[in-house]
Amino acid sequence: MAASSSGVTSAIPAADAVQVLVSLLADDSAAVRESSMASLKDIAALNPLLVLDCCVTISRGGRRRFGNMAGLFEVMAFGVRALETAEVDASFMARLAKIATAEMISSKELNSDWQKAAAGLLVSIGSHLPDLMMEEVFVYLSGSSSALPAMVQILADFSSTEAALFIPRLKGVLSRVLPILGNVRVVYRPIFAYAFKCWCLAVWQQNAELQSDSALDEDVMSFLNSAFELLLKVWATSKDLKVRVSTVEALGQMVGQITREQLKAALPRLVPTILDLYKKDQDIAFIVTQSLQNLLNACLLSESGPPMLDFEDLTIILSSLLPVVFVSNDSKEHSNFSVELKTYNEVQRCFLTVGMVYPEDLFVFLLNKCKLKEEPLTFGALCVLKHLLPRLSEAWHGKRPLLVDTVMLLLDEQGLGVRKALSELIVVMASHCYLVGPPGELFVEYLVRHCALPEQEKDNSSKELTKPSNSYSSFGYRRFEVKIGTGNLAELRSICEKGLLLLTITIPEMEHILWPFLLKVILPRAYTGAVATVCRCISELCRHRSSSSSMMLAECRARTDIPVPEELLARLVVLLHNPLARDQLATQILTVLYYLSPIFPRNIGLFWQDEIPKMKAYVSDTEDLKQDPSYQETWDDMIIDFLAESLDVTQDPDWLISLGNAFAGQYELYVSDDEHSALLHRCLGILLQKVDNRIYVRHKIDLMYKESNIVIPTNRLGLAKGMGLVAASHLDTVLEKLKEILDSAGQSFFQRIFSLFSDKARVEDSDDIHAALALMYGYAARYAPSTVIEARIDALVGTNMLSRLLHVGHPKAKQALITAIDLLGRAVISAGETGASFPLKRRDQLLDYVLTLMGHDDDDGLSDSDLELLHTQALALNACTTLVSVEPKLTIETRNLVLKATLGFFALPNEPSETVNPLIDNLITLLCTILLTSGEDGRSRAEQLLHILRQIDQYVSSSVDYQRKRGCLAAFEILVKFRTLCVSGNCAFGCRGSCVHFKNVDRNLHGNLSNLPTAFVLPSRGSLAIGERVMIYLPRCADTHSEVRKLCALTLDLLFSISLSLPRPANSPDGLDVELSYRALSSLEDVIAILKSDASIDPSEVFNRVVSSVCTLLTRDELVAALHGCTTALCDKIKQSADGAIQGVIEFVVKRGNELSESEVSRTTQSLLSAVSHVTEKYLRQEILNAMSVLAENTTSKIVFDEVLATAARDIVTKDISRLRGGWPMQDAFNAFSQHTVLSLVFLEHVIAVLHQAPVFRSISTKGDSSNHNNVHRIDDDILQAAIFALTSFFRGGGKVGKRAVEKSYASVLAALILQLGSCHGLASSGQSEPLCALLIAFQAFCECVGDLEMGKILARDGEQNQNEQWITVIGDVAGSISIKRPKEVPSICLMLTKSLDQPQKFQREAAAAALSEFIRYSDGFDSLLERMVEALCWHVSDESATVRRLCLRGLGQIPSILINEYTAQVLGVILALLEDSEGAVQFTAVSSLSVVLESSPREAVEPILINLSVRLRNLQTGMDLKMRASAFAAFGALSTFAVGVQREAFLEQVHAVVPRLVLHLHDDDVTVRQACRITLKKIVSFLDLEGNFELFGSHFFNSDHRGDYEDFVRDLSRRFTQHLTSRIDAYLGAAIQAYDAPWPIIQANAIHFSCTMLSQTDDQHILSLYYTQVFGLLVSRMSRSSDATVRATCSSALGMLLKSSNSLIWRSDRLERGDSTSRTS
Repeated sequence: MAASSSGVTSAIPAADAVQVLVSLLADDSAAVRESSMASLKDIAALNPLLVLDCCVTISRGGRRRFGNMAGLFEVMAFGVRALETAEVDASFMARLAKIATAEMISSKELNSDWQKAAAGLLVSIGSHLPDLMMEEVFVYLSGSSSALPAMVQILADFSSTEAALFIPRLKGVLSRVLPILGNVRVVYRPIFAYAFKCWCLAVWQQNAELQSDSALDEDVMSFLNSAFELLLKVWATSKDLKVRVSTVEALGQMVGQITREQLKAALPRLVPTILDLYKKDQDIAFIVTQSLQNLLNACLLSESGPPMLDFEDLTIILSSLLPVVFVSNDSKEHSNFSVELKTYNEVQRCFLTVGMVYPEDLFVFLLNKCKLKEEPLTFGALCVLKHLLPRLSEAWHGKRPLLVDTVMLLLDEQGLGVRKALSELIVVMASHCYLVGPPGELFVEYLVRHCALPEQEKDNSSKELTKPSNSYSSFGYRRFEVKIGTGNLAELRSICEKGLLLLTITIPEMEHILWPFLLKVILPRAYTGAVATVCRCISELCRHRSSSSSMMLAECRARTDIPVPEELLARLVVLLHNPLARDQLATQILTVLYYLSPIFPRNIGLFWQDEIPKMKAYVSDTEDLKQDPSYQETWDDMIIDFLAESLDVTQDPDWLISLGNAFAGQYELYVSDDEHSALLHRCLGILLQKVDNRIYVRHKIDLMYKESNIVIPTNRLGLAKGMGLVAASHLDTVLEKLKEILDSAGQSFFQRIFSLFSDKARVEDSDDIHAALALMYGYAARYAPSTVIEARIDALVGTNMLSRLLHVGHPKAKQALITAIDLLGRAVISAGETGASFPLKRRDQLLDYVLTLMGHDDDDGLSDSDLELLHTQALALNACTTLVSVEPKLTIETRNLVLKATLGFFALPNEPSETVNPLIDNLITLLCTILLTSGEDGRSRAEQLLHILRQIDQYVSSSVDYQRKRGCLAAFEILVKFRTLCVSGNCAFGCRGSCVHFKNVDRNLHGNLSNLPTAFVLPSRGSLAIGERVMIYLPRCADTHSEVRKLCALTLDLLFSISLSLPRPANSPDGLDVELSYRALSSLEDVIAILKSDASIDPSEVFNRVVSSVCTLLTRDELVAALHGCTTALCDKIKQSADGAIQGVIEFVVKRGNELSESEVSRTTQSLLSAVSHVTEKYLRQEILNAMSVLAENTTSKIVFDEVLATAARDIVTKDISRLRGGWPMQDAFNAFSQHTVLSLVFLEHVIAVLHQAPVFRSISTKGDSSNHNNVHRIDDDILQAAIFALTSFFRGGGKVGKRAVEKSYASVLAALILQLGSCHGLASSGQSEPLCALLIAFQAFCECVGDLEMGKILARDGEQNQNEQWITVIGDVAGSISIKRPKEVPSICLMLTKSLDQPQKFQREAAAAALSEFIRYSDGFDSLLERMVEALCWHVSDESATVRRLCLRGLGQIPSILINEYTAQVLGVILALLEDSEGAVQFTAVSSLSVVLESSPREAVEPILINLSVRLRNLQTGMDLKMRASAFAAFGALSTFAVGVQREAFLEQVHAVVPRLVLHLHDDDVTVRQACRITLKKIVSFLDLEGNFELFGSHFFNSDHRGDYEDFVRDLSRRFTQHLTSRIDAYLGAAIQAYDAPWPIIQANAIHFSCTMLSQTDDQHILSLYYTQVFGLLVSRMSRSSDATVRATCSSALGMLLKSSNSLIWRSDRLERGDSTSRTS
C-alpha cells in the first residue's frame, strides 16, 4: 500500500504548496499569518529542507519584497532546529547563514523583530554547525562593518543558549573581538559589554557543571585580561551613562574570570568606577550593587589566596553602600518584590561578605557611622546592624557594651527613618540579651515613647539631606528629601507596639526590666498614646506572675520612682473615658486594673472582681456601641458609678484624701484634653461628695474652677456636673462658690450691653462665664437633696440670677442656659415626687426665657450655626416640657405661644437625623405634657385635645414621609396620654402621690360620681369630633409608610376605646349597639396585634379589617360627618392613602347607606364631585367615581344622577371642557356609570328620560367663541348638552346599552369593518388616506363599545401602517384577538369572509384571506364550515395575487393538529406545488407550513410525495435568503421521520446528498441556519450508521459557535466517515469541492476544511487518486488567493494538514525543482 500511496501522491506539488504558505506569512491578516506559520512549522518537522528551500527562494529581495521577514526567519530557525544530523548540509547552512547576515547588515537598526529573528536563525545554525556560524559571523567582525553590533549580539545569544559549544570557541571569538574593541562606537558599546557579560556567565556555568575552574586556557585568560583592562580604563569612564552601567555590569561578571594579580591591580580604579555610578541614579543601583557583590566575593572569599582588600580599603565601599540602604528601604515599602527591595538585599549581602572576613572592624565601622548622626549613614548602619547581629552574634558577643552605648547616643535622633531602624534594632538586641540594667529601661522607654506617637504628624516638614565631604560616603551629589508623613508615623508606631509586645511575651529575660518599670510610664502626659500597649504588656507580665501578688506590691514599694497606687488609679480611671479609642484602650485599662487590684485596698479588689468583667463586656463590641448615639454619656456615667462604688467600699478616709490629692494633681496631664478634663472634674466631684472635711472640699472646688477651661463646652459641662456632684453633700459650700463667681464676673447688665459695641472678645468671655455659672447652678439644683431645694430656690431663681445670665450670644452658651433652666425645673419636679411639692412662681418667665434663647440670632456669625440651632432647640423643647410640668397650670395665651413657637419643628428636614430625631421626640413629649397639665374638666380637656390635634393635622396629611410619621406619632402619643388621663384618672407619666400633671378630683367625691355633672369629670363623645378624626386618620392606615399605617391603626383604636369608655347621655338617639361596638373594637385590636407581630402581613387585608371595624364603631351622626368631610381625605397627596379613603367611603355607604336621608345623599354626592374636580390623576378620579356609583347603587340613584348632570351642565356653560387639566371629570363620571354592571341601564334610561324631557338641541357651542355665550340660556338647554355628552361618552365608554346593540350584529359589523379596512388600505396606497383615518376612528369606537381593548391597542399601534403589507398583520392580530375573546362569534364571521374571497377587488380578498388564515387556527368545532374554509383556501392558492396565495397557504398550514389529518393530503399537495412558486415569500411560507403540517401528518399522506418534497427542499437549501435556508434545513429534518419501510432506501440517497451541505452550514454566518443544521443532523444521524453518535453529536464541539470547536468537530466527523462510510466519501468530497464556489466565504472555508480532513484521514487510493491532487491544486492555485482572510487562513491550515497526513510520504524528501535550486546557488 505504501507504494500505491506513493503513486497517488507523487504528483503533489508540495513545493508549490509550501511556497504558497511561505508567501502567506506576509498576509495582511494576523490570523492568516498565524495559520500559515503553524502549518509551516508542522511541515518543517517532516521535511525541513523543503521548507527551508522555499523560505530561501522567497527571501530573495529581502524586506523590500517580503513584508514579514521576522516570521520567515522564525520558520527557518524552526526548520534548522528540526534537521537531523544526517540532513545538515554545510553548504546549505552556509547559504542560510549568508541570507540571515545579509539581511542583518542591510540595516543599521538594532533590536527590531526581523533582526532578532535572523539572529535566532544563526543561533539555530550554530547548534548544528557552530564553526560555520562562527565563520559567518567572523566575516563581519571588523571595525568598519555596520553589522558588527548585531554579530556580537548573536555571539552573546549563542553563548547563553549553547554554552557547551561556545566555550571551546571563546578563544576565537575573543581573538577577533579584541582587536576591534578599541574602535567600537560609543552607541554600540553596551552591546559589547552585554556580550562579555554573557560570555563570562557561560564560563561560570560551564565551570559549575564541570565543577572545575580550568575551563579557560592562558590565551583566553590573556584575552579576558586585555578586555578587562580596556573596559575598565576606557569604557567605564565614558560620558555615556548607559555605557558605564553596562560596562560595570560586565566587569562584575569578569572579575571572577581574570587573574588575582590583574584584579588586585585593577581595584584602585575599579572600585571608584563602580561607586561613582551610585551618584547618578537609584534606578541603576541594583546592577551596580550586584557587580559590587561579585567584586567583594572575588576579592575577599577567594580560595586561592588571602583577601585582596584590607578593611581600610573597604571603608569607602561601605560608606557608599550605607545611603543606598536608606533610599532602597524607603522605596521598597511601596511595592512588592521590587528592584529597590532586591537592591536592599544585595547591599546586605555585601556587608555580610565583609563581615565574614572582618567582623570586628565592620562592627567598629558601623558604630562610628552611627555616631556621625547623618541620617542616611546612621539609618544604613542601623539597618546593617539589625541584619548582621543574628548572623555575626558570636563574633560580636564581646562588643555588647559598645553597641549599647552607641545606641543610647541615638535615642534623641529625630529622623523618622533612624527612629524606625533604631526601634527594630532594639528589638533584635533584646532578643540577644543586650538590654540589661538601666540602659534596658531607657530602650524600653524609647519604644513606649514611640508607641505614643499621634495619629497625625502636626508638622509635615521635610528633612533635607546634603552630600557630606567624602565623595563615596553618600548616595550622590544631588539633594533629596525624606518626607515625614502620617503613613510613616503609623508604621513607626506599629513597629514599636509590636516590638514592645515581643519583648514582653517572647523574651523571659526582659521581665525584670519591664516590671515594675512599665508602671512608671503610665503617668507622663507624653506617653498617653501608649497606655493601651503598656497596659497590655503589664497584663501579660501580671498573668505570668499571678501567683506572687505580695511580691508585686513589694517590688512597687521598693522603688521610689514608681507611682503610688492612688496616682495610678486616678490616671487610669480618667483614661477610661473613650471606649472606642484605638487598641481597645478601655478594655486594656480595665484588664490591668483587675490584675493590679492587690496593690489597692482589699475591698476594692473584691468589688472589682465582679464589676470589671461587666464593664469590659459593655465595651467589647465597638460596632454595637456606635449604634447607640448616647454611648459616651452612658459610659462616662458607668465610670463615675464604678468610681463611686469603689470609694464606698474603701471605708478609709485617709485613702480618699490621698486619692483626691492624686486627682487634683493630674489636671496638668489634660491641659488641652477637654474631654478627659471633664471626666476628671466629675471624678473629683464624686470623691468630694464622699469627704466630710468642708475646708478640704472648698479648697478642691476652688482648684476645679481654676483648672477648668470654661471656654470649651465639654470642659464646662464636666465642671458643672462635678460641682453638682459636690452639691449633693455640700450644697451651701457650692452655692457660696457660685455666688462668689457671679459677683466677680465684672460686668453689670448695662456694662455688658456697652461691651457689645466695644470688645467682641470680652463678650465671648462673658458668655463662657455666664454659661458655666448657669450650668453649675442647674446641676447644683439637680443633685441637691430634695428636702432643701425649696429653701434654696430663691438662691437659684428668685434673685434674678438667670436674668443676669440671659443675654448671651454664643449657641453653646445658650444651650448651657437652657440646660440650667431645665435642671432647675427638674429639681422642682423631683422635690414634688418626694412629697415636697411647691409651685415655681416664675415659671412663665422661665418659659419666655427658653423661647427667647431658642430663637435664631442672624447676627451670631458662627459656622455650623444651623446644626447648633437644632441642638439648642432640642434642649429648649426639653426645658419647656419640664417647665410646663410644674405648677401653676398653663394659661390659654401661654399655651398658644408655646404651640406657635414649636409646632413648626415637625417640618424640619430629616437630616441630620442624630439631631432632628431627638428634637421631634422632645416636641411630642411637650405636646403631651401640655395636654396633661391643661384643662379643669372633661370638656376643657377635650377642647385642648382637638385644638392640638387640629394643629398637627397638616403634618399628618403631609406629602413628606417623615412629616407624616412625626404627625401620626404625635397624635398617637397625645391620645395615649388623653386616654390615661380621662379614663383612669391617673397621671400619664406614672407619677404617684400628689402630681402636678393632673389633680384628681377630691377622693371623697369619687365615691359618688353621680353627684357631679358628667362633663365635669369626663368629656362627652360628641366633643371628640370622631367623624372628623376618622377621615383624618383612616387614609393613613393605607399609607405607603409601614410605621404610619401602624400608628394610625393604633390611633383609631385609641379613639374608639376612649369614646366607648365615655358616658352616653340617656335616651341617646344615635342607636349605637354597645355590644356590637365592643366586638368591632376587639376585632380592631386583633388586627393591630397581628400588625405588631407580623410585619409581612398584607397591608390591604389589614386596612380592610380596620375599615370594617371603624364602620361599625361610628354612630349615625359621626358617619354623616365623616362622609360630608371626606373631600380632603379623597384628595390625599399620597395615592395609597387616597385609595384607602375611597375604600372607606365605599364601605360606609355599602353597609350603612340606607341610614342617609335624601339631603345627606345630595350633600355626600357634592363632596364626592368636589373631590373629583380637585383630583387630576386619572386612577384616583376613577376610584372616586366608583365610590359615587356605589352611592347611587345603595341610596337613591336619581338624586345622584341629577346632581351629576346638573354639575355637568354648569361646567359646559362656564368652562372649556376640552382643555381641562386631566380631562373633563363629568365625562369620566358618565363613563363610570356606563361601565357599571348595575347602573348602566338605569343611567341610560335616566339620560334618555332627560333627553325626552328637554327640547331638541340644535347646536353645541364652541368654547372660546364669545358670541355663543348668552346670558339667557335656559337650564333645559344646559341639561340637554350634558345629556348629549353623557350619551356620547356612554357609547365610547363601552356602556352596556351600546354594547347590547352591537352584540346583535357583532359578526356582520366586524366582517364589514375588516373588508373595508382592506379597501381603505388600497385607497391609502394610492394616496387617499382620509377614508382610512375615518374608518380607524370608527373601528376604535367599536372596540370601546364592545370592551375589546386589545383590539383597540392593535389598531392604535399599527392601524395606519401601510408599508410592507403591515395592515395584513393588523387584520391577523385582530382576528386572533377576537378568536380568543369571542370564540362563539368566529363561525359567523368566517362564513361571511369565506364568501368574500370571491370579491373582485384584490384588497378585499387579501383582507378576507388575512383574517381567515388566523381564524382557522381556532376552528375546533366548525365541522362543515371548516371543510368549506379549506376548500375555499385551496381554491384560491392559484389567485393572481401572491399575497392571497401566501395567506391561503398560511391558513392551510395553521389548521389545528387534531383536525389536519382529514386534509393532510390536500394541504401537502398545495405545499408541494407552491414550493416552486415564482414568489420567494410564497416559497418561504410553503417551507414554514410544511414543517408545521408534518408534525401531525400521517405517514400514508407523506410517503407518496416524500422524495419530491426532499428534492424541492434541497433546491431551497442553497438560496441566498437566510430564513429560507434555515427553514429548508429544518423541514428536511422533519421529513426524515417519515422515511421508513420502502421509502427508507430512497430517502437515504437524499440524506447522503444533504449531509455535506449540513456539515458546511453548521458554521454558517447566520445563527438560525446553524441551529437548524444541528437539529437536522441529529435527526438524520441514524441513517448514517456511525458509531458513537451520542458522544459526537452531544459534545461541546458540536454545539459551540467557536470556529476552532467547529473544526475539531468536523475533524472527528470526517474520521468516522472515512471509517464507516467509505462508499460515500466520493460523493461527500464532490459536494465539498463544489462548495469551493459557494457565494459565502465562510462556506468556502468550511468546504476546504471538510474536504481536506477527509482526504487526510482516508486510505482509499481510488478517492485519493481522484481528489487529492485536485484539491491540492485548487488550494494552491485558487483558494490561497481568496479575498477573504478566513478562507486564506483555512487554506493554510488545510495545506499543512494534507502534507502531514500519512497518505503522502514521498514529498517528505522533496526539494525544490532543479531550476529553483540553481537560483538558490546564484
